[in-house]
Amino acid sequence: MHVRPEKQQATAPGLVRHLQCIVGEDAVLYKPFDLMVYECDAYTIEKAAPQAVVFPTETEQVQQVVQLCNRLGIPFVPRGAGTGLSGGALAVKGGVVICTSRMTRIIEVDIPNRRITAQAGAINLDLTKAVKAYGYHYAPDPSSQGVSTIGGNVAENAGGPHTLKYGVTVNHVTGLEVVLPDGEVAWFGGKCEESLGYDLVGVFTGSEGTLGVLTTVIAKLTPLPQGWRTLLAVYPRLEDACQTVSDIIAAGIVPAAMEMIDRTTLQAVEEAFHFGFPQDADAVLVIELDGLEAALDRQLQRVIDICHAHHAEQIRLAHDEDERTRLWTARKKAVGSLGRLAPSTVTQDTVVPRSKLPQALRSIMQIGQEYGVRIANVFHAGDGSLHPIVLFDERDAEQVRRVRAANDAIVRLCIQMGGSITGEHGVGVEKAHYMRLLYNDSDLKAMQKVHNAFDPLDLCNPDKILPCNDSGQQSNLPR
Repeated sequence: MHVRPEKQQATAPGLVRHLQCIVGEDAVLYKPFDLMVYECDAYTIEKAAPQAVVFPTETEQVQQVVQLCNRLGIPFVPRGAGTGLSGGALAVKGGVVICTSRMTRIIEVDIPNRRITAQAGAINLDLTKAVKAYGYHYAPDPSSQGVSTIGGNVAENAGGPHTLKYGVTVNHVTGLEVVLPDGEVAWFGGKCEESLGYDLVGVFTGSEGTLGVLTTVIAKLTPLPQGWRTLLAVYPRLEDACQTVSDIIAAGIVPAAMEMIDRTTLQAVEEAFHFGFPQDADAVLVIELDGLEAALDRQLQRVIDICHAHHAEQIRLAHDEDERTRLWTARKKAVGSLGRLAPSTVTQDTVVPRSKLPQALRSIMQIGQEYGVRIANVFHAGDGSLHPIVLFDERDAEQVRRVRAANDAIVRLCIQMGGSITGEHGVGVEKAHYMRLLYNDSDLKAMQKVHNAFDPLDLCNPDKILPCNDSGQQSNLPR
């Protein structure tokens, strides 16, 4: 599905006034200039302006906004920090964007039960900051963790570098407070590990804001490990770096993280931060081991031996927290550093089996050459989650056309290799039409029935995930 920019809808009579009565005048945006910021998320190729954006601070305000939209028949779209990469926060049909970025309170820190309760707009990293002094952290750490919200992480079932060992968001969330599409407030799960009945926490996590508006999260806390060993391995050939990843896992070692950065990205990072990284390397791996101190040095030596066996020409071990932070800064600021190379980027999000990484990366480079676009790669190599980043200028319509074509080729390539269309950033509007390549009609009908049970009026973040038919309406599957 491709959303075409259209003239902004006329504001529904009284809509802004009603919204201001709910959240206050300073918490509603409705002027065209102000709304431009909310025309897209980090997937900037598609744009669509909402009629208004509201910034609630409490669940009750979210509930009243949703009830108002129901009365007026106006679509509403949940939005966190807008860091999503698939157009999941795009107001495809206009309506009201409900932005939770002011819902930032850490409601409770419960160390005895290893739980933290936070509003949906709390920043991911702030959860860890709230409990680090107690020896705990919130394990899922997307590269955007300094800005992305826990609510958005739940909506997309976000991953991150350390989810190789610790798992993705759904493995760390036990309770959710949700404003359902009809305006009812419901709790799914709670503080307990398992709850009786249907796993509605699992259903909602990863539903991309299509089943309701998340307002509060209860998440698990994970003890900080006794120690870390973090290293940077430098390779003259990308293929050797990829094979290192497979062989470390095959050796029975599960690092906390294994991240790969290619030459293009490494050059941008070095230009931005001057860390002294080699500029002639084809790829580098950032590998982190964590756990009990007694076992770490033995694991580290085994990892170093595997790196050398695959022709790593240099290995740098972080000797203190400062050096470790520099290595992780290189990885987590990598995508932003690419802004030095082009005014626009589109970050793809696909998955292939680990063993297919060398072939996938070679083919992605060939796709870039075929369509005349420059592609950088920085990704979660440990679980095969790829993030090819296409560099271009979105002001040039011909470049945009070629970027679309290259993205399409990359997604289809990963499907052909036995992978999937998304690893952690969702289907959104960008990839809904690919769902038919992964699922048959019966599968999609089942998904549609789940959606309809929550949102029969199709007002909650419409036209996401499920494919549209030829007329542009979301799905010809029976309601």
